[in-house]
This record gives sequence, structure tokens and C-alpha cells, in this order.
Amino acid sequence: MRYPDVSPVGGRVEVGEAPARHRTHWPLLAVAAGVLGAFATIVMDVHVAEVDGGMTLDRVDDVSVVKARIGFAVGYVVVALLIVLAAAWRRHVEPRVPGSTAARVVSAGLGASAAALTLGYGWRGAMGIYGEGGPEDEQFDRTARYVYYVLNDFGAWIGWLGVLVAAFAIAWMALRERTVSRWIGWISVLAAGAPTVAMAVMSVPGMPALTMPFWLVVAGLGLTFGKSTITR
Repeated sequence: MRYPDVSPVGGRVEVGEAPARHRTHWPLLAVAAGVLGAFATIVMDVHVAEVDGGMTLDRVDDVSVVKARIGFAVGYVVVALLIVLAAAWRRHVEPRVPGSTAARVVSAGLGASAAALTLGYGWRGAMGIYGEGGPEDEQFDRTARYVYYVLNDFGAWIGWLGVLVAAFAIAWMALRERTVSRWIGWISVLAAGAPTVAMAVMSVPGMPALTMPFWLVVAGLGLTFGKSTITR
């Protein structure tokens, strides 16, 4: 199904009409969420360097509580940005394409990731509190801290699955409904398709975090400065 250009208040706009001298800025929320998300999830990851024998109880105190606390703080900013982005999408996009199920999948996916990442980054914060050198490192013994380490193994990574689903939905809007620029659609297919295949082959649940933050940056810039129908 293809949609004509629609004004924000519901009236039709003829295709080819000169656009208003106004640029949409709300997609920049996606850029901020992507940049900070990559930093909080990947750069501030709390995994310790691998050695023979893998991770053991004896190495759990090597976790950097500083990185854990920074990742937690920045991660919660990412959660807030995803929530606001989902609300902005519902306000600005869904009324323009009332017959699009994919448009509603986007906001649902962003909300799902915000909820999951709240837990993931929350466990990162707990590691910063109870880990060796943290303000309450005497509250739990090494075995209990190891449990938090295991939770952090994929905690801040698996939450990006909702954004991956949103990327597939935007790909559908671009390539099928033609309400998003086609180049954004193809990038969305690549960014979401690669981790999907990797998850199917290797059963590694954190794969979406490797591409989705960067996809948010590209898609956000594309919607802000491009010519997609939904942001005209």
C-alpha cells in the first residue's frame, strides 16, 4: 500500500507541492540514542580480558566498577531517549500513515527495547555498586558478585532486539509502502538482517547491539535531512 503525502493535521497535500521551509528535528533523538547507546553498551562493557579457562570466580573482582557505573548512568539516558523517541514517532508519524501496521511496530519496538534495557543497564549499575571497589562491595561475597557478572554478560546487549524489529518495520515502510526513503530501507535491511542471521546460526542473543545503535544514527540523520514522506 502506498500513501499520499498527508499534512500533520490530516489534510492531503498534492505530491510535488513545494515543502514548507521547516525541517523536522525530532528524529535527532534517534541519533543521540544511537551514539550514547553504543558508548554505554559497547565501550563501557564490563567483560574482563579473556584468559585460558575463561571467566571464573577468582576473576570477578577484575571488573571495573567505574565502567559499570558510567555505563549504567549513560544507559539510563539512552532508555529515556528511546521512550521520548517512541512518543515522538507516535505523534508525528502514525497520524500521517493511519493504515500502516509497520508504523505502529516501530514505536512498539522502541518501547520494548527501552523496557529491556532498563533491566540491562540496571544490572550494570548494580555491578558498579557491589563489585570490588564499589561503595557497597562488602554487601555480597564473590559468588554473589559473579551472579551479577553473569547477568551483565548479555544484559545491556539483548535489549536492542526491539530496535532491530523497529528497523525491519522501517524497511517495510521504505520498500513496500514508500513512506520512507528507499536508501534508509536498504540500510535497515542490512543492519537488522546481519544480526538476525548471526543469531539464527550462533544463538548469540546480543548481536543486535553490534549494529542497532549505529542504525539509529544513520536512520535518524536520514529522516532529519532526507526527503521521506513521513517527515515532510
